Amino acid sequence: MASPSAPSFLERAQDFVAENKRAILIGTAAAVVAAGGVAYYASTSRQRTVKGDLEKGEKKDKKKGKKKKGTPKDSQGPILEERKTTVQEAEADVEKLSAEEIASKSEEERAEIAATFKQKGNNAYKSSNYSQAAEYYTKAIQISPKPESTFYSNRAACYVNMSPPQHEKVIEDCNEALQLDRTYVKALNRRAGAYEGLGQYEAALRDFTAATILDKFQNQSTAAAVERVLKKLSTEKAAEIIKGREPRLPSHTFISAYFAAFRERPLPVLPETPAQGDETLLLALQALKASDYPHVVSFVNEAIDQGISTAEGKAEALNLRGTFKFLMGDVEGAKDDLNESIQLIPSFTQSLVKIASVHMEQGDPTTAFQCFEDAIKHNPNDPDIYYHRGQVLFIMSDYAEASQNYTKSSELDETFVFSHIQLAVAQYKSGKIANSMATFRRTIKSFPNRSEPQNYYGELLLDQGRFEEAIEKFDKAIELEKLKSPQSPNVLSLVNKGLALYQWKQDIGAAERCCNEALRTDPECEAAVATLAQLNLQQSRIEKAVEMFERQAELARSEPELANALTYQYASKSQLDFIQNYPEMAEQLSQIARGMP
Repeated sequence: MASPSAPSFLERAQDFVAENKRAILIGTAAAVVAAGGVAYYASTSRQRTVKGDLEKGEKKDKKKGKKKKGTPKDSQGPILEERKTTVQEAEADVEKLSAEEIASKSEEERAEIAATFKQKGNNAYKSSNYSQAAEYYTKAIQISPKPESTFYSNRAACYVNMSPPQHEKVIEDCNEALQLDRTYVKALNRRAGAYEGLGQYEAALRDFTAATILDKFQNQSTAAAVERVLKKLSTEKAAEIIKGREPRLPSHTFISAYFAAFRERPLPVLPETPAQGDETLLLALQALKASDYPHVVSFVNEAIDQGISTAEGKAEALNLRGTFKFLMGDVEGAKDDLNESIQLIPSFTQSLVKIASVHMEQGDPTTAFQCFEDAIKHNPNDPDIYYHRGQVLFIMSDYAEASQNYTKSSELDETFVFSHIQLAVAQYKSGKIANSMATFRRTIKSFPNRSEPQNYYGELLLDQGRFEEAIEKFDKAIELEKLKSPQSPNVLSLVNKGLALYQWKQDIGAAERCCNEALRTDPECEAAVATLAQLNLQQSRIEKAVEMFERQAELARSEPELANALTYQYASKSQLDFIQNYPEMAEQLSQIARGMP
């Protein structure tokens, strides 16, 4: 595993504005409503029946207890509750009217005849006779002097329920309905469902998002549809992008955090008559020590191609190449190299530990634990084994067992700072807050020149809302990082400080300055990019937020990370589309948030 599993900086970067997720998934317009406390997600949602899905327009006057008259233009539904006697009498014979007879009628009479056909369509729909219902709605459209949006929407409902569903026709009818009434929520939902059925997820997301906001976030099934389509879209696109993307190195911060989780080992001694590959491998390991990661990759590839004279040296090279393949998202390639390394030297602990990480990445904890057991059989006193097994247990939320492994690792080598840090974090996650904070204080005292205890302790303080103390720890971590690595300090403490300033004082400017400073040091720091994206959302700078989410997607190392970044990117884009299509809604949403009528 890579670095300590304290409350993830990336997770906080993505969630710090998301006490409810609507602010992220729908964007700034939704964030306005968030201030009013309207819940966007719900654990359950009440599903409407198919037969209740037509617009009925059946409203009762609560004061008088009487039915309210409807008109063909009643936006609440297609049914006229009270019709003229002449229409009621003509209902049975309306289908016998010829085209000439219909043409001779007045506009009012034609509207009444159309309403009759609409009623027939409703009745047929309730009887699940969708083809017949569609025919009646078609006649209503043809006869009416001014077809209602509900005619098209109800016919679309028929096409939805046919077997198989007629998605293209649904879209055509909803387009017509929305031309007549652009805020027609049911037409948006039906068109969105058709787009989803055709696999056109971006279009579906755009419509579901618009319907959700226009419905003032009250329709939980539509809210769930936004989440469902986002997942389909981001998962599909992530797989497509990963398949065609060239492997590349993640950020300097990410790689440094990964290698920091392994104890340093002495460089191998070259044989008396080294081959060219032996010397190039040594260059690769020297570049690794200097954190010159691009040269590590080029040197190790050259070394293997040139040929390495010893089994130990080749196993070391395969371990290193497999590690960088893993970091660049080539999981299968990493597995091949690490397995070959283990075949050459079965007791090579680091390769056994790293391939356990590969198995965890692939969702196979059983095989991962077997790798740890194999490593223990060969090297029972290697502290790295227990630390990384603790990491796997931590990921699986088995904090008690994880703590035991971290403790064992520290007993074997008390000089490795991350075993102490991770023990404190595991204690915190298991609810032993006092023990955790005491462990952190002891670790800070034992490692006064290390930035990591300060940073991760600050994260736990931030989690408790102890902002001033957290910022003090982040500042100390920043100072120590600059002393340790003036040219390439770890910038996570800077990002954490920005988050703390935002959460404490809502100081967006200070948070942005921290993130931009982090990016000047490490232009590929995903945490800084993700945080800036969220800060732009909070300031209604949706286009800039989309740009930052696109950058976050570019930086994503694995397919799950990419899918997560794409979720935010597409959600923000759909919200931007809504603002562009319904600019007048911004003020209405503000009124809702302020509790105005």
